[in-house]
Amino acid sequence: MNIQRLGQLENAFDVIPERFGYSEQRRFDFVEKELINIFEEEEKQKKPVFLFIKKGTIQKIAYHICNLSDTKPSIGIAGESASGKSTIAIDIINEIQNFADEHGIDNMITRLNTDDYYYDRSKEVKKAGGMANFAKNYDFDVPEAIELDLMNKHIEQLSRGIPTWLPKYDMSGTTIRIDKHTYAHPGKIIIAEGLFTLTPKIKNAFNFRIYVDVSQDVQKMRWYKRAEERGLGNAADKIYQNACDKARIYVKPTVQYSDIVLNGEADRERYKIFTRKILSVVEDSMLAAC
Repeated sequence: MNIQRLGQLENAFDVIPERFGYSEQRRFDFVEKELINIFEEEEKQKKPVFLFIKKGTIQKIAYHICNLSDTKPSIGIAGESASGKSTIAIDIINEIQNFADEHGIDNMITRLNTDDYYYDRSKEVKKAGGMANFAKNYDFDVPEAIELDLMNKHIEQLSRGIPTWLPKYDMSGTTIRIDKHTYAHPGKIIIAEGLFTLTPKIKNAFNFRIYVDVSQDVQKMRWYKRAEERGLGNAADKIYQNACDKARIYVKPTVQYSDIVLNGEADRERYKIFTRKILSVVEDSMLAAC
């Protein structure tokens, strides 16, 4: 895998493009230095929020913070079921939104949920006599169950600043998908998370790719706790085994495409603190630009 420890990082941008001037270069250098300090400090923690970081990622973050890119930052977060990816995404989004509210920034984040792109199979479910019968011969734990091409199209449109209608999928068992449910205005940051967010068909839609890693023991404990809450009963073992088998084929290999591997077992508060530190650099960069 082309993933390196933080200490092995090299500067991916020795100079920024010539179309930017001396002041932009100085601002970029300042932001890059502050980010490196934050990541190095975090790496020293007993359970840091990240496990690996790909060469050039910090510089790419600095590039976007300094508004030197022509596209909006789009972040894809993937990981197997019960890895903590949804919780981490929510915590990061909440911190960013709090920052936006504090500084009076509108349309800060547009969030897409991969689950909303499951194909509508309501007719098939009805014909089968219900979800239980339909699910016996249909696998929801494969990328083909999701319309990733449509998701890719929506992310590209939002990245270009085009308002887009997003779908909404009913997870209660009807498998109904409403295609024009939410009219999304392009946020300054686009975030999507889900099992298959970094699979080959969709990974190139994101300029920041994040994988959430977790040990099998912790993942299993979380999964069965959730299964109990959902009342899966005796079917839990079979469903869990299928999810694990499909994750080994479709989800875990996508770590090779990630820019950052996050620690799904790190304390939630550490994620919030780490995000606030990154946002403090954003704030300093905003002040420097004034």
